[in-house]
Amino acid sequence: MSYSLNEIEAMCKRASRGAGLPWGLCEEAAKGTRWLASFGFPGPDLLVSLLELNDRLPAVDLSPVALQGIWRAPAGRLSPLIAGAAMSDCAIKMELGNIITMLEVDYPLLVVPFASGAALRLGQPVAVEWEGTRMVTNGKELCVQGNSEAILSSHAKRVECSAAAQMLSQSKPIHRAVVGDACWVRLGAFAQRTFAPATEASRLRGAGAGLTDND
Repeated sequence: MSYSLNEIEAMCKRASRGAGLPWGLCEEAAKGTRWLASFGFPGPDLLVSLLELNDRLPAVDLSPVALQGIWRAPAGRLSPLIAGAAMSDCAIKMELGNIITMLEVDYPLLVVPFASGAALRLGQPVAVEWEGTRMVTNGKELCVQGNSEAILSSHAKRVECSAAAQMLSQSKPIHRAVVGDACWVRLGAFAQRTFAPATEASRLRGAGAGLTDND
């Protein structure tokens, strides 16, 4: 089904919160998923697969142990959301010519939207590369190199982020995206966790629907 980007962002934010992510990261995950969808990529599918993979796992286990040298996670695999947010925060390192290297990253395409934020901050394109794939963004447009199988990979052994990258071609964002019904249901299952079940006491206070429904 076709959804507006606002609808996609709202659902992904709620689903991320239902999966236990902190609000700040939920907002970043939702914006990133929207950004990918605007370029025709199945961002919602990748996000919900990641949420299912990491459901109820401590975020610290999926975060970089240190932001110096090569980034690794205690669990042996990095969350692209956590690592991507850290990469964007550390964008100045790339401006100085350093390459940010991450090992064992799940759903590496989810790192790319954070490169968009880094590019806007630095005022120059940022590249994200893994296993034959190279994605370059100036924050508003995207240059894609690589086959779809590698781009949509569920795991990458090594991801490298660098600045002052060259954009050989650019694709521009669209305003709506198609999300499969099954994916929307999976996202909805996480989103539903954010709604507390109504109790008799809460209904009497007006927190939930009672005997009548005015909606």
